[in-house]
Amino acid sequence: MLDQITPLVLTYNEAPNIGRALRQLRWAREIVVVDSFSDDDTLAIVKSFPQARIVQHNFESHAAQWNFALAEPTLATEWVLALDADYILTDEMILEMTELRPSAETFGYRAQFAYCISGHRIRSGLYPPVTVLYRRRDARYLPDGHAHRLIIEGDVRNLKSPILHDDRKPMGRWFQSQQEYMALEARKILSSKHTARSASERIRRLRLVAPFAVLFYCLIWRGGIFDGWPGLFYAFQRMLAELILSLRLLEHDINWLQDQPRSITSSDDSPAPGLLPKSAIPKQQSEV
Repeated sequence: MLDQITPLVLTYNEAPNIGRALRQLRWAREIVVVDSFSDDDTLAIVKSFPQARIVQHNFESHAAQWNFALAEPTLATEWVLALDADYILTDEMILEMTELRPSAETFGYRAQFAYCISGHRIRSGLYPPVTVLYRRRDARYLPDGHAHRLIIEGDVRNLKSPILHDDRKPMGRWFQSQQEYMALEARKILSSKHTARSASERIRRLRLVAPFAVLFYCLIWRGGIFDGWPGLFYAFQRMLAELILSLRLLEHDINWLQDQPRSITSSDDSPAPGLLPKSAIPKQQSEV
């Protein structure tokens, strides 16, 4: 089935990752890289792969960027493989895709991820399964907090082989991204229209409980303590991300309490107290 698939890869300053991702896509006739005007060595690395084609587009949101990629008029195949630049296909995944024979009712395939810290696989990764291989006809993405959701009509099956999630960008870039993402996630949680869909979202509403819960879950429940330093690094990294979110939510609570004695009229579309307005939240590529 490989000759029926076009890989789509989103990039923005992904020089530490993109070469490893593209090396595992050399089986493709064409790779379409949708770049948000990178200013590092990303484009030079992409150009070193003959079958890679670069399309540049200003980044608005992850959902909008993926929808732009799906609408690329020169895509030659019905099926696309939608990848972030830090998604590395395993040899087992490539072999499994080679042997796929989808029925007419099958519209997509969902992949599990093996999370890596500096190339070391860990057992405690929290990265959820993602539908990465699908028919692009009628597919579309919707925003969902700092992330996005794929909407397709039809049966989605599970792949057996994992994809490696192995982000090698520096810690400072990760920290900057988490601050931006958690501002969006806080806005989602505080939205009067949002209902918690999972246990993790309900725990996040408990403010300072979530950072310690995720530390326990990664280290003890998922066995990250047995992964050595990569497991410890990941657990404390996730704890820090949840702490940023908790502080955002607590900031909202404090400002709300301070505003109680005053009579303030605000529209439903006004940003919640303590949160950045949408226009002030920087736009950047996903780095979970």
